[in-house]
Amino acid sequence: MLFEAESNKKKYTIHVNEGVLDWKIKIHQDKKEPIQYIVSKNDYQTLDKTISFIFKNSSYLIDVVGDGINYDVYTRGSYRSIKIFNDEMLLHESLRGGDSLSDDKELKSGMPGKILKVLVDKGDQVKAGEPILIMEAMKMENEMLATKDTKIKAVHVKEGQTVEADVKLISFS
Repeated sequence: MLFEAESNKKKYTIHVNEGVLDWKIKIHQDKKEPIQYIVSKNDYQTLDKTISFIFKNSSYLIDVVGDGINYDVYTRGSYRSIKIFNDEMLLHESLRGGDSLSDDKELKSGMPGKILKVLVDKGDQVKAGEPILIMEAMKMENEMLATKDTKIKAVHVKEGQTVEADVKLISFS
């Protein structure tokens, strides 16, 4: 699973791969080399909102209190406030943010995906709530809608094209 976390104004990308006996966790912070950890399932337990595990021969007891994306994590006499987005939240946030027809007048991909259908052409007038393209991301088809009445200035992608995150898809007048 993919997560993004933010704490103390620092952003992290976290990949978690669950195996039969352990979790492989890769943490990447801006412009730094990723760090990889392996946490054994034999050294891990949960009770209510408390997690207990052994990591690098040290025992940790962590209390987690959260709601939505905001979590307070308490351990070893200190706490951190952390925002955590899982892959589904990231998709929805990126599509909500990406489909905004704000001052920059463009639709960008919020995450990597494949363009399944382009529903507009250059010069088309679209109304708020009208679909403008369908993109597959994380095995889900996502219809991107116009958030206000506007005119299509340019279409920068084609059906079947694979795009990375933050790629310009459509420009508006």
